[in-house]
Amino acid sequence: MRPLTAQLRAELTMILSNGETLLLTLGIPVLFLLFFSAVHVLPTGTAHPVDFLVPGILALAVMSTAMTALGIGAGFERGYGVLKRLGATPLGRPRLLAAKILSVIGVELLQAVVLVLAGLALGWSPGRGAGALVGAAVAAMVLGTVAFGGIGLLLAGSLKPLVNLAAVNTLFVVLLLLGGMLIPLAKLPGWLAAVARVLPASALADALHASLGLGVAVSTRDWTTLAIWAVAAPAAAARFFRWE
Repeated sequence: MRPLTAQLRAELTMILSNGETLLLTLGIPVLFLLFFSAVHVLPTGTAHPVDFLVPGILALAVMSTAMTALGIGAGFERGYGVLKRLGATPLGRPRLLAAKILSVIGVELLQAVVLVLAGLALGWSPGRGAGALVGAAVAAMVLGTVAFGGIGLLLAGSLKPLVNLAAVNTLFVVLLLLGGMLIPLAKLPGWLAAVARVLPASALADALHASLGLGVAVSTRDWTTLAIWAVAAPAAAARFFRWE
């Protein structure tokens, strides 16, 4: 356990001491929440935009950490030969991946606490029954973490570092726009909304809007979409990931 604990400590230290990573994982989600709650420019369809934004930005936070931060970090570590060297130490590859996964979960817990507190301070009112559906929201976030982590590692393990950087950032923007996190899918053109509904971003955002926003059960379609991506993305990453 000592190699795993030491690597987990190192992973968390690198994340929390890196200004760019903190901006991506905490700064941008909080900034979006504060700005769009005060400036009513998004067609959220709710009387108080913060009621729509908190669940959506929680989904954004999961995506930014599990896919973007993990994918970019792992991509550069692979390019510099760090992953290959660490994998050959007593730490081993399984514990290296475990440390990265645990660090992602730790950062997401911090994000959730900060965003929920900020949302409550801005007047967020979860829907009736939302308290009973916290477990469903957590389960959806776990599936989303696995799915986005798989996507990030797939890109990191198959592309050159700078190409991976561009690909991950581009995918982040696309999923942000099509994920229903800031703009409801109902506001998109019909064909584009249909495409968006098969993406993990929209499934996670819908699940959190339902459970934490409206206080209703998550739809079978969203559970199915998240489960498929949570299986397919890590499987593809395991198949195509190259350590050097």
